[in-house]
Amino acid sequence: MALVDIKSMFKAEILKAFKNAGYPAYRASQVYLWLVKGVKSFDEMRNLPKGLISELKEKYYIAGVEIERKLISKFDGTIKYLFRLNDWEHIEAVVMSYKHGYTICISTQVGCKMGCKFCATGMGGFSRDLTAPEMISQIKEAELDNEIRISNVVLMGMGEPLNNYKNVVKFLRLVSSKENLNIGMRHISLSTCGIIDKIYELAEEKFQLTLSISLHASDDLTRSKIMPINNKYNLDELLTACRFYISKTNRRISFEYAMIAGVNDSDECAKCLAEKLRGMLCHVNLIPANDIDFAPGNYKKSGMEQIKKFVNILEKYGINVTIRRTLGTDINASCGQLRRSTKKVEV
Repeated sequence: MALVDIKSMFKAEILKAFKNAGYPAYRASQVYLWLVKGVKSFDEMRNLPKGLISELKEKYYIAGVEIERKLISKFDGTIKYLFRLNDWEHIEAVVMSYKHGYTICISTQVGCKMGCKFCATGMGGFSRDLTAPEMISQIKEAELDNEIRISNVVLMGMGEPLNNYKNVVKFLRLVSSKENLNIGMRHISLSTCGIIDKIYELAEEKFQLTLSISLHASDDLTRSKIMPINNKYNLDELLTACRFYISKTNRRISFEYAMIAGVNDSDECAKCLAEKLRGMLCHVNLIPANDIDFAPGNYKKSGMEQIKKFVNILEKYGINVTIRRTLGTDINASCGQLRRSTKKVEV
């Protein structure tokens, strides 16, 4: 019989399983509390009898992550982790410090299938989806390693969250549960390149999280060149889905826009973007693109003067816009590059 990942179960499910097996309810509560604390084995559950521990090992296992590498920025204290999973796959996560507390950017897949031309993650290949417990373990491991409380979560690391929809939704329910990490939905951001059918599904969930759309272009020709997903779902279809999401959740959408020199940063691009977003409850987050020399096209970030011109044009049209603060530049905090270097070493 295949072992069940006990960390994937809600407290009510563990209580029911223990009751059916004849275990006292308080034992289920003890086990769940240990799981929330981040233990990695049943042997760490010190208040359980040895007989129960043995029985648990016969039915369940505990999914988790181990720290393979840890890099700390000398500039701003940003921490980048390379985590090793139970099957020896690797993922990345980044912990950032802000005035309001600590934010972690976690991965939802091992690699990515989307193939965006300016992204290091996809160039490292796709292996598999992450489970909900593997996502939660990234948060807990970072908290324990730094003795901190993480208050905000961003699903913007390796992978496309909506391409792993079932596991991501389970993660959202688990992580926001008062019996688990109790991180409220309004403190969670989910980023997608634009898988439209899943945006409609997510809208029906009516989660109060922040949906971030990786837009990165204001016309179909440009977006299709750098983001293959646009060949399946064009900009008009994507923006229609975004308006539906807003109508269902009454939540503002954030549009992520990586500024790539000579590709999507012209004044005309800014005007086109402003026209498309006019009247929408949204915010545009301009991101100085990461220089990835091994990427097709050798994309480079836009100059700050051009980025500021872009901002001025959007503001002239009444679009809410900011320039994302760059953190962890000395440790390649953008996801994908650390895993890629590790895979090279392994080969």
